[in-house]
Amino acid sequence: MPVSLDTDAEQWVLPARTFGRHPALFLYSPLALWRALGGDWDVIDLHEEPFAVVTAEVLLLRWLRRQPAPYVLYSAQNIAKRYPVPFRWFERAALRGAAGLSVCNSAAGEICVAKGFPGAPTLIPLGVDASTDAEAGAPADAGVDADRGHPHAGGPVVVGFVGRLVEEKGVQVLLEAVSEQPRLRARLAGSGPLATEITSRAEVLGVADRVELVGAVAPERMGEFYASLDVLAVPSVPTARWTEQFGRVAVEAMATGVPVVSSDAGALPDVVGGAGLVVPHGDPTALAGALLRAAGSERDALRAAGFTRAAECSWDAVTDQYQRLYRAAARTSTDAGHRELRIVVVAYGGPEMLRRALEPVTALPVTVIDNSSMPEIRELCTDLGVSYIDPGANLGFGAAVNLALREPDHADADVLLLNPDAVIRADDVRLLHQRLRADPTLASVGPAQVDESGTSARVRWPFPSPFGSWVDALGLGRMRSDRHGFVIGSVLLLRAEALAQVGGLDERFFLYAEETDWAYRAHLLGWRHGVVEEVQAMHVGAGTSSDPRRRDAMFFASQERYLRKHFGAGGWASARLAAWWGASVRALVLRGERGAAARRRAALYRLGPVRVETRFRKEA
Repeated sequence: MPVSLDTDAEQWVLPARTFGRHPALFLYSPLALWRALGGDWDVIDLHEEPFAVVTAEVLLLRWLRRQPAPYVLYSAQNIAKRYPVPFRWFERAALRGAAGLSVCNSAAGEICVAKGFPGAPTLIPLGVDASTDAEAGAPADAGVDADRGHPHAGGPVVVGFVGRLVEEKGVQVLLEAVSEQPRLRARLAGSGPLATEITSRAEVLGVADRVELVGAVAPERMGEFYASLDVLAVPSVPTARWTEQFGRVAVEAMATGVPVVSSDAGALPDVVGGAGLVVPHGDPTALAGALLRAAGSERDALRAAGFTRAAECSWDAVTDQYQRLYRAAARTSTDAGHRELRIVVVAYGGPEMLRRALEPVTALPVTVIDNSSMPEIRELCTDLGVSYIDPGANLGFGAAVNLALREPDHADADVLLLNPDAVIRADDVRLLHQRLRADPTLASVGPAQVDESGTSARVRWPFPSPFGSWVDALGLGRMRSDRHGFVIGSVLLLRAEALAQVGGLDERFFLYAEETDWAYRAHLLGWRHGVVEEVQAMHVGAGTSSDPRRRDAMFFASQERYLRKHFGAGGWASARLAAWWGASVRALVLRGERGAAARRRAALYRLGPVRVETRFRKEA
């Protein structure tokens, strides 16, 4: 419907005409956007779904306007959908270029990451007015009401429903629940196509005298409506193309002290869970039982939990979270000063090698994740006074690092990833830390490295890409610039702010390329990676693997995963062809071990690295 704007009341709002009514297909007046994008902004919050036409419009005009401000996106879509061209192109391009992403449910964030967002989505609930206190907005103290009786004493229980009267909102399930429990009375607020059917259905079920349809309720009267209830039901039923994306009415009810019972549709378990009762969708028996418990034996506990949950969704709390998101996107974090430094080592066997890595840095906080669960490594860590975590299984490098990052002590710390086959002095680690903190654009830094013989090793590399694969295949790899590349992860210090924005390591990379993927995602978000040449570390290389065939299979399988993730199936196909062709040519012209290595690599790419890696794992 048309929306009028009172520019006198809201000076900071600029009017813009729209064209189209569909939420994903409308456009703004280009002239109004062009003028707005000419401002001196720190961040642009494009509060539209990434696949929407208006998102593409704003980003196109931003590019034409040469507007340098980073942008953040919003998504609530928690059903994974493959949109037709060009919408999925709009979606991927928007996500890949975003400096931040706010979502109102966790599933939406996971979908956006799978579709190309390089960072960690920020989960921000929809805001509610949580200023109403328990006495002003909640039902009377013991659920007593002149019309309702006393729920605790077996009297009637008034169950509220707020929403459109459509099948997917589950109002029919609520009617069946009322029919199963004589104490339940339903008070329904809303309008929609089922309005007339509800009355007839209530008569068929024999509950017409216990169902009240009050129609649409004005926003300013919702407090009164909630105050008339003993419990609110949100019995939504998901469909193939729709499910609940948040469920604001649940939090609104909690803010007034009304207990909530919801189905398990979509985001409702995340929104309600812990502060309300959650039942399987489409199950009237389970719903009826939960409604009686929520208004009776569990009422006080649910009210207390509900107030806490509502406070988390208050406008003040939402504002604070958006401010943190904007500061991260604009690199203006107010807590960007000194950070604690912690070291994480992922071990798998080799206790003596691990001892050599740990002894020079025991003056610093160190955590060892032991993927091999070896008693000798536990004893070694106890002897050296470093923290030890046994995950109980070989998680791989990425998952083990993430396990350490979830430790409370690591939450706001800069983290040095140290391979067990690498050695660096504590003073050099401190110097790395100084260099990292001195440059706010750096997401990571690493030292120069030498091998056991003292020979320098390359630590900075260009990011892998299909184009780069062809350059390497033609023997021109040395011509590729590594200026905007990554630093290898054998000794790598990660910035806390970058970890918060980018997220942890991608656990699909079991071994190798985890740091490459993390660094590339940070690069897409505007971060840089550096080498501190005056600091030197010694790295054995392949110190934890004695089988070169298995090691090669795992390394190139990780390369395949990286290229598929960032360049799609077509990009991987191009890179695979380039690698196979380059290795085949080298196999023909090279002699000895170099020729044999080229033949193995050509065979590996012909069969597919991930497929070969899978064979090795089955044999293990």
